[in-house]
Amino acid sequence: MKLYYAPGACSLAPHIALREAGLSFELEKVDLASKQTENGEDYTKVNPNGYVPTLKLDNGEILSEVAVLLQYIADEKPNSKLAPKLGSMERYRLMEWLNFIATEIHKTLGALFNPRITPEWKDSQLAVFAKRCDSLAEQLDDKQYLLGDSFTIADAYLFTALSWTRFHKVDMSKWPTLMDYMTRVAERPAVTEAMQKEGLIH
Repeated sequence: MKLYYAPGACSLAPHIALREAGLSFELEKVDLASKQTENGEDYTKVNPNGYVPTLKLDNGEILSEVAVLLQYIADEKPNSKLAPKLGSMERYRLMEWLNFIATEIHKTLGALFNPRITPEWKDSQLAVFAKRCDSLAEQLDDKQYLLGDSFTIADAYLFTALSWTRFHKVDMSKWPTLMDYMTRVAERPAVTEAMQKEGLIH
């Protein structure tokens, strides 16, 4: 498998999942501005949408979209316990979290990367984000991870999206539960390895 990624982008989530699952994979860095891969390939020929992540499977098939890649990776290595069994209520809870993270955290913080964002728009996004953090902190208050004591792909995604708060200098001190959660996830060996490989930490 080959994961097309951009350092620190949402592709960090499947990168973490691949390492947590212990799967064999290659990495190929993408310049999102030029739409070129580090090997000089036109990335839009790999993924016409031009954004990451994209996973090229061993049979040549292409998969995209974070939540899909995460579930594919988890299902490739069910013993890793990165996702509950298909068809179980726990799996639907996981999918519930993946959708929440994609629509309420990823999209809200992702808008802050838009160079055309106005101060009013930014304030509006941050107000929505604060409400979502209130809810997240309450739900994580007595849990190690989103689904309980076990790390799952939903945690890989939430950690990735919340890590953008550092880039945007969002003060997270109001939510000590979330800060503790981020520290806990960051200390996982697979997370550290993924971040080091992407040049996010040294």
